[in-house]
Amino acid sequence: MSALIRLAATIAARQGADPESSWTAKLLAKGPEKCAEKFGEEAIEAVIEAVKGDPERLTSEAADVIYHLLVMCAARGVTLTEIEAELARREGVSGVAEKAARKP
Repeated sequence: MSALIRLAATIAARQGADPESSWTAKLLAKGPEKCAEKFGEEAIEAVIEAVKGDPERLTSEAADVIYHLLVMCAARGVTLTEIEAELARREGVSGVAEKAARKP
């Protein structure tokens, strides 16, 4: 089992947990909007580290982005399995063609 699958499972397990005992539960208790805000903050931090060019810091921030992305998705009921299915659907399709086929 990959670290990403274990992380998604941990996030799912924390839904409904005591917010005083879990950072994930605390984020989820604040609602989807707060989870989205936190994801945005972490994404900006990753962009800053990418521009600075420090691979170690970028790796750390990228891990934060992935965690907060999964929390944000969980807050709206979107699972890693669903995300993986969407990625699989797009596999082998040109990015240009895939984007053109999206509904407006």
